[in-house]
Amino acid sequence: MVMRKSGSLLLVISLISQSGCSGDFPLKRPLAAKQKPVQVVYRFDDHRWLELKGFNCQGELWYVDQKREIQSQVFYQFYRIFTRPYFNVSERYIAIPIWGEAGLRVSNDYGQTWHSASIAGEEDDGSNKPDYENIKSFTVVNDQGFLLTKQGHIYMSSLPFDDPRLGPGGPGIDYSFVFRGKIKKYHIDAVRPGVGEDYSTWGLEYIDPRILEKRWAKHLANFQNLPDKVPEVKNYRGWTHMQCDVNAGL
Repeated sequence: MVMRKSGSLLLVISLISQSGCSGDFPLKRPLAAKQKPVQVVYRFDDHRWLELKGFNCQGELWYVDQKREIQSQVFYQFYRIFTRPYFNVSERYIAIPIWGEAGLRVSNDYGQTWHSASIAGEEDDGSNKPDYENIKSFTVVNDQGFLLTKQGHIYMSSLPFDDPRLGPGGPGIDYSFVFRGKIKKYHIDAVRPGVGEDYSTWGLEYIDPRILEKRWAKHLANFQNLPDKVPEVKNYRGWTHMQCDVNAGL
C-alpha cells in the first residue's frame, strides 16, 4: 500500500508540474520585426516616381509608372540616393545614378527592364570615370543621359536608337585602325537574338566624347553627331534632387 501511495503521489506531482507551472511563468512572445518603411525619394512627374524601401535611407529601389501600370525593381539592396542635381525629363529612357560613385542603372523601355551602364572617359588623375565628389549634375533629356563633372567633362549615352547595321539581318560593321604601323581590320557581326529576346543596347554605354576617337563606338551611327553640351531643360515637372527621411520607420 505504501508503494501505491508513493506512485500516486509522484503522478500527481508530475501532472501539477506540467499543467500549473505554465500559469506561474508565462512564455514571452517574440517582438514583431519592424516593417521596412517605404518612401518616395524622387518624382519625375505626377504619375512616375521612385520608392525606397529600407531603414536609414538605404535599401531596395523601385520604379513606379502609374499610367502604364509599371512597377519594377531597380536595385535589390543597399541603394542610397544620389545627392547632386538630377533631372530626368524623358519617359522612354530613364537613368538612375547612385551615391558614392559614378554608377548608373538604365532602362530604354519605359522602366520595364533595367541594366547596368558602363562609363568610359579620361579624368585628370588618369582614372576612366569621375569620382563622386567631382560630379556636378545628371540630366536625362531627349532620351539621352548626360553626366556632367565640375571640370566640365560630359559623359553621355548614345543617341536613342540602335545602329541598324548591327540589328537582326544586318550586314555588320567593317572597320580598321593602325597598330604599331600596321593596318588592322575587324568586323563586328550583327546580333542574332533568340525568339523574343531583347537585343536593343542603345543608352547602355556612357562615353566622354574626348576619348571617342580611341574607341570602336565611334563607328556606330548612334555615336555620331553628339551634342557638345548638356541640352537645356525646360518646363520640367519633376523634382530637381532626390530626397529621403533618414528617420522613417524608426
